[in-house]
Amino acid sequence: MDTTALAGELRLAMGRIVRRLRQAHAVGDVSLSGVSVLARLARTGPDSPGSLADLERVRPQAMAGTLAGLAQRGLVSRAPDAVDGRRAIVSLTEEGRAVLEQRRSESVARLAHALDEFTPRERQALRDALPLLDRLAERL
Repeated sequence: MDTTALAGELRLAMGRIVRRLRQAHAVGDVSLSGVSVLARLARTGPDSPGSLADLERVRPQAMAGTLAGLAQRGLVSRAPDAVDGRRAIVSLTEEGRAVLEQRRSESVARLAHALDEFTPRERQALRDALPLLDRLAERL
């Protein structure tokens, strides 16, 4: 299979998975970009909006909108940088951590339920593909 055909099939399959998981969450729930920012802050700790925009590969204006929505809901907090007071540092709040954990739990439960329909061999094939998918994500 050529790489263009494989890329097209991967895009379709991943898009369907993400859409189905997204549809399972309530209207007004945290957006996918918001969840990504919460997860990054949980994983790597407080960071500046500019750095978050770079890491998430979005424009600073888009990150500002995402952070404003998260802050309005009390999921992140902003404080002046101790070194450079002109710069803000964004941190995950306890409420943000709880929302992230709940969202993860719902998605993981939904995925686990779907995976129960797969054979042990099929589940192992998916597990074996995870390092490749992670590497692919890093290269995009």
